[in-house]
Amino acid sequence: MRRIDAPEILDSDACSPAEVQAALKTLGRINRWFGGVSTTEYLVECAAEVARRTTLSLLEVACGTGEVPLVARDRLARRGVSLRVTLLDRAHSHLEAHRTSNRDQALRIPAVAANALALPFQDGAFDLVSCSLFAHHLAPQQLTFFVQEGLRVSRAALLINDLVRHPLHLALVYASFPIMGSRVAWLDGLTSVRRSYTPEEIRELISSSVKTAAKLHISRHYLFRMGAIVWKKN
Repeated sequence: MRRIDAPEILDSDACSPAEVQAALKTLGRINRWFGGVSTTEYLVECAAEVARRTTLSLLEVACGTGEVPLVARDRLARRGVSLRVTLLDRAHSHLEAHRTSNRDQALRIPAVAANALALPFQDGAFDLVSCSLFAHHLAPQQLTFFVQEGLRVSRAALLINDLVRHPLHLALVYASFPIMGSRVAWLDGLTSVRRSYTPEEIRELISSSVKTAAKLHISRHYLFRMGAIVWKKN
């Protein structure tokens, strides 16, 4: 199945605020039910085990509403791993709830509106940099640049949680329309599968182009999800 790169509706200004919220709500449900949150949990646990750390700071890039890292954080806490999450997204509107949801400023989740390809942080600012359903939005050259930028900002590793391109995956998304709850999310889901990478493509891109990567661990997860841990060279 050839990769077809095409824009997604949520990345444009073609949606009304109501359509955006409905699509984001659907994406949250998909991430909870079909491997999105559990893949991030697995990646963080692997990183914590290798680093021999029980407390880690994590920057979630292109976070959307931030549901994936925050649900993963709460689940991991019950297993003895403490995650301090900072959120970053290009859309101010996605982050507004985190800036106003808690009157105690000390308890709010740090949230930054910025470009994922120009992270506004110093080298080694976080233990981990993570992204979920973002890698497939990037062309190959952009993806390798993002990996380099993520490794620059991290002290240990970059975590990539994304879809696997496969004909059966596309067929499942086509069949999911009755339960999606959002036409925009369904259409974007079809586009996302078509423009996603395979694990082999991710491995080749990173291994051949990212000189700051020490090693790469790629795993497959429930319902055509993959996780990649890109370890940073010391």
